[in-house]
Amino acid sequence: VGLLGLPNAGKSTLLSAVSEARPKIADYPFTTLHPQLGVVRVENQRSFVMADIPGLIEGASEGVGLGIRFLKHLARTRILLHLVDIAPMDPDADPVAGVKTIAQELKKFSPELAQRERWLVINKIDLLPEDERAARGQALVKALKWKGPVFQVSAAAGFGCRELMGRLMVRLETLRQEEVAAAAEVQDVPPRGDASDA
Repeated sequence: VGLLGLPNAGKSTLLSAVSEARPKIADYPFTTLHPQLGVVRVENQRSFVMADIPGLIEGASEGVGLGIRFLKHLARTRILLHLVDIAPMDPDADPVAGVKTIAQELKKFSPELAQRERWLVINKIDLLPEDERAARGQALVKALKWKGPVFQVSAAAGFGCRELMGRLMVRLETLRQEEVAAAAEVQDVPPRGDASDA
């Protein structure tokens, strides 16, 4: 699972909350300079690797900021978690525009990667009044016309993280089973020129 989002979206905080990884965490952009990996253990025999990819900015597909070398790490993932800060400290920050910017960078870098399964994780909901959380989340999803899974979490407080990790584990297991089944089907197809074709 790859973590995707603008700088300060809370990717490192989420990784440290759900795994033994201890990435550097601070309230300034580009705290993470190298991809950080953590093993998320859902149960004793069930786990997956999560990768905290340094925050992307506009122009990343052309090498701006930390650039292409970090986009390449996302190509190794099965599922992308797109974290968005629902309560940015900057009053001029637009969470919707931020999500769209990263989606555009993914598409420029790799159309295939842009089609990768992507879940929207609305982070830092603990910074919103409880009675505003649902409405703010729904407004974001509506503005983005988001069709995939959506989760509201607070990585710092741990709220919603366990449920998210459990759902990810189930989905990854399903994807693995589908890959195994597809590989088995390919092996059952006789090669061209085989005697059975005659």
